[in-house]
Amino acid sequence: MSNSDQSYFDSEEEIQEQENNPELIKTNEIVEDSDSDSDSEDDVPISQRRTKLNSTTSSISDATLINDKINSHSSSSSDSDSDQPLSKRMPNNNSSQKILDPKKRKIKKESKTTATNESSDSEDDIALSKRRKTTPLKKVKKEIKTEIKKEIETEIKREIKREIKTEEPKKATKRTRVKKEEDDEKPSKKKKTTAKVKEEKVSKKKKKEEEEDEVFRWWDNEKEDDSIKWTTLEHQGPYFPPEYVSHGIKMKYKGEPIDLVPECEEVANFYAQVIGTDWGENPTFRKNFFKDFLKVIKKKQPNCPIKKFEDCDFTPLTEYFTEQKEKRKAMTKEEKEVIKKEKQEIEDKYGWALLDERKEKVGNFRIEPPGLFRGRGEHPKTGTLKYRVYPESVTINIGKNAKIPEPPEGHKWGKIIHDNTVTWLAMWKENVNDSFKYVWLAAGSSLKGQSDFKKFEKARELKKHIGKIREEYTLELKDKLMATRQRATALYFIDKLALRAGNEKGDDVADTVGCCSLRYEHVTLEPPNRVIFDFLGKDSIRYYNEVEVSKQVYKNIEIFKRAPKKEGDMLFDRLNTTILNKYLQKSMKGLTAKVFRTYNASYTFQEELKKTVKNSTMNEKLLAYNRANRQVAILCNHQRAVSKNHSDQLKRIQDKILTSKYQRYLVSKEMLELDPTLKKKKPELGRLSRGITKEFIKSYEEKELEKKKAKLERDNEKRKIDGKELLTLEDMEKAKRQPSMERLQKQYDTLSKRIKAQQVLLIDKDENKATALGTSKINYIDPRISAAWCYKYDVPIEKIFNKSLRNKFKWAVEVDENFVF
Repeated sequence: MSNSDQSYFDSEEEIQEQENNPELIKTNEIVEDSDSDSDSEDDVPISQRRTKLNSTTSSISDATLINDKINSHSSSSSDSDSDQPLSKRMPNNNSSQKILDPKKRKIKKESKTTATNESSDSEDDIALSKRRKTTPLKKVKKEIKTEIKKEIETEIKREIKREIKTEEPKKATKRTRVKKEEDDEKPSKKKKTTAKVKEEKVSKKKKKEEEEDEVFRWWDNEKEDDSIKWTTLEHQGPYFPPEYVSHGIKMKYKGEPIDLVPECEEVANFYAQVIGTDWGENPTFRKNFFKDFLKVIKKKQPNCPIKKFEDCDFTPLTEYFTEQKEKRKAMTKEEKEVIKKEKQEIEDKYGWALLDERKEKVGNFRIEPPGLFRGRGEHPKTGTLKYRVYPESVTINIGKNAKIPEPPEGHKWGKIIHDNTVTWLAMWKENVNDSFKYVWLAAGSSLKGQSDFKKFEKARELKKHIGKIREEYTLELKDKLMATRQRATALYFIDKLALRAGNEKGDDVADTVGCCSLRYEHVTLEPPNRVIFDFLGKDSIRYYNEVEVSKQVYKNIEIFKRAPKKEGDMLFDRLNTTILNKYLQKSMKGLTAKVFRTYNASYTFQEELKKTVKNSTMNEKLLAYNRANRQVAILCNHQRAVSKNHSDQLKRIQDKILTSKYQRYLVSKEMLELDPTLKKKKPELGRLSRGITKEFIKSYEEKELEKKKAKLERDNEKRKIDGKELLTLEDMEKAKRQPSMERLQKQYDTLSKRIKAQQVLLIDKDENKATALGTSKINYIDPRISAAWCYKYDVPIEKIFNKSLRNKFKWAVEVDENFVF
């Protein structure tokens, strides 16, 4: 091999390495010529000798001359060459060169050592830039122009020789897309990989604003030390609701309008706004409200005559707020835009934080305004007044070197701390339940994502130990020590029934219990082995469950309920959550009773999803998914009250089904008119479905007639403007074309699919009426199970996770269909 050939291949290797560099640009750009010279042209790499075409006086005729030479050479060099110009074939060739813009590419430092002129086997492996020493090049423009032509011709000849020698094309390497050449090419129809399909599903409907923000992929590089949550933290603190401004509307007491100071008037407003709702009719709500109302009156307006709730008339206030509500509905687009802009300004200021120099979205940055506490279920404190929170009650957590956010004018922060082992930004204590409230980063933030990831990974880890743990507590059910028996029995319920562990509560809070805090009256025994649970769980939601248990567990409950125990006494009087969790730590690091709940929810969900039929319709797949989700919700006691308009929703769906069935009947009649022999082949044609009564048909025809009249009116308005003759209903009927059998069959099939989809929706809607699916999906089911199910059964992830959940579970949607919890 000659030195010139060797220099070409060495330069080819250099350029091929540079192709993987993301700094690639268009192929038709030419690298500037370095001011260097050489004894031989071929001794210097092409990448160092080439100059920008724009710097020369080359013209269109020069380019034409070069192309003519290229074509003549390509036609004579090999029989196997294509007649297509090489410039069009080069983008498809894997070995084609990419020319780098000198402004974008990284220029390597040349070795100062002088290369030898000898060629050897070992020399071939050394980069040419390290073996050759270049000298300055000084030539006039005409010589440069001639040299460029020679170089291009020489390079093309070598490219053609290389193509002839290559029997099979090399595998394509990853390259940055070349705009001009590759955009004109037709995309290849190769089978997409699973990863690519999955990526398309996730990013298909993302908006431009989401694409602009670079995602921090923390799941690719997790911190080993999870005790330190952040290094730097900056934020603007929480946003406080505006101070109350009096509207001047007076409530009545004993039929007479009464003046109230703003502090008292504000509390009266709170109750006026719930009149007409279930809260306003709730005796406990009324009692707690009026008790706190009197406290405010006594403190702020001692001479106020209000003493009895029955003598209070909040009607003027209620009417005022109803009127304000109607005004908001009637606002113009411009007025709504002003309010929207104001909200956006608040969002832009308070809704973002800088965490380790990354911009992260803050969750609920607004301090909750004062009002009346609602609560869930039969909460004993419903109606209690929630006081206004001031900065003096708020603790700010921020980086040491960060600027402290300014509190509202005339106030100061209660406390400033710099604790990087916690993830909250602000904290305060609310007065109703005496609990702490926090401002966190948003659900889609890196810290929240890491927390979720670790939670589900801990539950997955339990899978390795669950067999041994179950063996141990099964043996301990017969232990002679009462404390051990109680612990084993409680663990049995936590594992099998997904009960919460439960903590002891004070007398002034809701009487909600968990497994460890069950009392004598919460558990009833029914021979031979049935246990009935009936108690208020979290958020005062009733938990009622009748289950059959093992004989030993039934026997233990009998022992735990023996006299002298009575109602009000603890069932597990020798156990609490601290003792239980301390015991669990011996079986697995970081294991608590709460992990069992997450594990059982995710495992149950994964097993239920196996019932999905592969070739079923999209609606049937979604029904299977929701049924699996429902089983988890039932297991975790995630209930909800049946909505007031539930029956109306079902009625609307049923009407849609009947309408589709009647439309299908009409289509089938037309099919039989065209081909009466179809009756023998398809007896179902021309039959009315059950539920379609004469009254329904009459109602349907009246609605259809109204639609036709409305359409006729619109058409005639257009015809009137155009000066055409107006039409009648008879004209419209005559203008109808007789549909073909093919078209009728298509309509029939479409209506059949629609009926099936609506029937599935009706079943799903009815089954979900008293079950809250969202809580288990968000908090207890590993989202990777849902993502893998979507990829396996070709269900768009958007059907399962809405935009906020896709943002929250960015880390989870990258699994493949083979993921197993």
